[in-house]
Amino acid sequence: MTDAKFIKLDRGLVSIAGADRRTLLQGLISQDVDRITSSQASYGAFLTPQGKYLHDFCLAEIGDRLILDGEQGRGEELIERIKRFKLRAKVELSVADGLSTFAVFGENVPAALGLADTPGAARPFGEGTVFVDPRAAELGCRLIVPTTDTAAILTELPAIEGTPEDYEVLRIGLGVPDGTRDMDVEKSILLECNFETLNGVDWDKGCYIGQEVTARTKYRGLVKRQLVAVSIDGETPAPGSAIHANGKKVGEIRSVQDEVAIASLRLDALNPGDSERSLTANGAIITPLAP
Repeated sequence: MTDAKFIKLDRGLVSIAGADRRTLLQGLISQDVDRITSSQASYGAFLTPQGKYLHDFCLAEIGDRLILDGEQGRGEELIERIKRFKLRAKVELSVADGLSTFAVFGENVPAALGLADTPGAARPFGEGTVFVDPRAAELGCRLIVPTTDTAAILTELPAIEGTPEDYEVLRIGLGVPDGTRDMDVEKSILLECNFETLNGVDWDKGCYIGQEVTARTKYRGLVKRQLVAVSIDGETPAPGSAIHANGKKVGEIRSVQDEVAIASLRLDALNPGDSERSLTANGAIITPLAP
């Protein structure tokens, strides 16, 4: 597995402990919390009552607590939002400063780490956990481990140290959004942001905040735009650059790395074979990639 690489991810980890941790979280997020065990991680989101994006995170179990692996710098905000619904629940919320997150990616990484090649497959790893990325197995695995143990752990990994750019090219090419870099707080909806294909919504669980609007969006076909991976031919446009088709704005560039980007595009613009709908951003040709 000589092509496998690892990088440290700058993430905001939140710990939820206490007897009522599952009950509280179950009524708040888009994922079924009861499915999260020491052998299964997951991915979900916290929404507004109107079904708009607030936070997204991977969810894993370490010992007697749930870990929300969310966006760097937004952990305290997520805790405060959860606390609004805590009431008398026996729950302890804290920023998990003592843990670090790593991505390990490349061919056959899950098998090398003793995991099945299925999204969310997990197992204890020392005093932490390792799991296949629940959004897409092609993203490799994540380690969440005590920061004090990382030096010893990393020397034992069947991988070499990579660069953030390596991981970004992989993530973007798979159309996987990265928090507020790609999604708009209190504006984006889950189905526009690939949450269904990334295993981020459980359609069979009970109610959660924003559930009614999310379900209505799916079953009435109300999605009008999508986050998609695109290739760039020409000078790389900056994040936020408008995408045009025949002089009309049809989308916007979000995350960018090298010659790929994530773009928010109107569905009626997603036809790369139509020459009359060629897409451009600041002069560069933009081509949607196959999912």
